[in-house]
Amino acid sequence: MGQGGALPVGRGMKGSFDMANFNKVILAGNLTRDPQLSYLPSNTPVCEFGMAINRKWRSQDGEMREDTCFVDMQCYGKQAETLNQYMSKGSPLLVDGRLKFHQWEGKDGSKRSKLSVVVENFQFLSGGGRGGSQRADANQAPAASASGGRDEMPPHDQTGGPDDVPF
Repeated sequence: MGQGGALPVGRGMKGSFDMANFNKVILAGNLTRDPQLSYLPSNTPVCEFGMAINRKWRSQDGEMREDTCFVDMQCYGKQAETLNQYMSKGSPLLVDGRLKFHQWEGKDGSKRSKLSVVVENFQFLSGGGRGGSQRADANQAPAASASGGRDEMPPHDQTGGPDDVPF
């Protein structure tokens, strides 16, 4: 072992990984389209939607620049139903999830691929939704777990308001 009890990188046992894998994505943006709710053959709800994430910066010549990244998202279980009920095109959302790699063969026989995000947790960033009695703010709607109720983490303390966000 190296100093401090840690294994030096690159010197692990043959066939083992020296570094743990970590697949975590945190994004804040706006929905690019209304969520689409469907059900798997197992009756598990699936919600698919797109998000636009904007980045603003100042170039070396002092000009303000902007870049937008479009990301496809999927969520499952109670969380899918909640997002479908309260969110609509343009709604701001904070998501915590993981990357998923998709591969398929195109109609022309070419291999195609893309990355998407599987939402594990989310937070509404402002009130909104599809109107009337379904309208909710961030503290009213539940933040569902992707596990559909199994092995859920305890709920976050919701006593603080939006002013408690550190950024």
